[in-house]
Amino acid sequence: MANDFDSYESIRKWKENHLSEYAYDTYTLNQFHDLIMNKVFEAAITRIDNGKPPCDFCWFIAGSGGRLEQGLISDQDHGIIFKKSSVENESYFLQLGKEVSYGLHVVGYPYCQGKIMSSNPMWCKSLEVWLEQLYRWMEEGSLESIRNLQIFYDARGLYGEGDYVQQLKAFIYQYQSNQPGIIKRLMESVMHIKNAIGPLGHFIPIEYGKYQGCIDLKYSAFLPYVNAIRLLAIREGLYETSTLDRMDALLQCNGAEVELINSRSNFQQLLDYRLILAKGNRYEDAHYLQISTLEKHDRKVLKQILKDGKRLHQHVIKLIEKEIGC
Repeated sequence: MANDFDSYESIRKWKENHLSEYAYDTYTLNQFHDLIMNKVFEAAITRIDNGKPPCDFCWFIAGSGGRLEQGLISDQDHGIIFKKSSVENESYFLQLGKEVSYGLHVVGYPYCQGKIMSSNPMWCKSLEVWLEQLYRWMEEGSLESIRNLQIFYDARGLYGEGDYVQQLKAFIYQYQSNQPGIIKRLMESVMHIKNAIGPLGHFIPIEYGKYQGCIDLKYSAFLPYVNAIRLLAIREGLYETSTLDRMDALLQCNGAEVELINSRSNFQQLLDYRLILAKGNRYEDAHYLQISTLEKHDRKVLKQILKDGKRLHQHVIKLIEKEIGC
């Protein structure tokens, strides 16, 4: 197997040859993605200077990868936290970030359009400077800063010193515990969701263009669950990143919301549906589901998942509003 990972091209070939063996459930598929991305990172290190990082560091992934919710096709969302600030360290890790971003692109993970990658200095910093940046994001409370904060809270260490991610999340929790205004801003940034079910219980598909007749699973189905549960996770200071693990942890908390019980099975089923039903050879296509291809039973189940997702989202918004006195 070692020779299969000697170059980005060989890693890509191995990935393409073995992907179907790991695509029978989302958890196993994400373990496969983790393996591939780790191999890319190791290959990238060998291409930088002498292949030995100058200090301890953590390479983390965020987005759906951080939440262990990647589908068959996924883009890049990652960053680097390194231990010591210095001009030399900044130069090394930014160079490494550019190399790993390139390697992931070659292997089949498209560049992130929002530039949430280790090649971007915003996402490649020392632990000390990361703390300063998180503090600034929370103090500013702008839409962009809040979005970046949400992205980081879904991060998990994939290579190196994983405790750095937990240290930074603990800092976020400590801040928001004393400054409830940050939870308000987080809530306000996710209040609006894309409705895919009409008042009479019918699907509202896209009317024009390439995705005519489809619903957008990412924005109408996944995000109502993901955003609502992330809000509760930040409120409770949870380190878990996957939506399912966050639900499990929340159910263990005192006064756990009853809505979580049904939401967990719904979200698991939603992950299963995406693997079975969503088609497409590009990252963009994988988010869209053609309604006409669904059987009657699948239509009924998906409608219920969408309705319950909206209900959960509304419940969490009201809960946060009540707590902060809106």
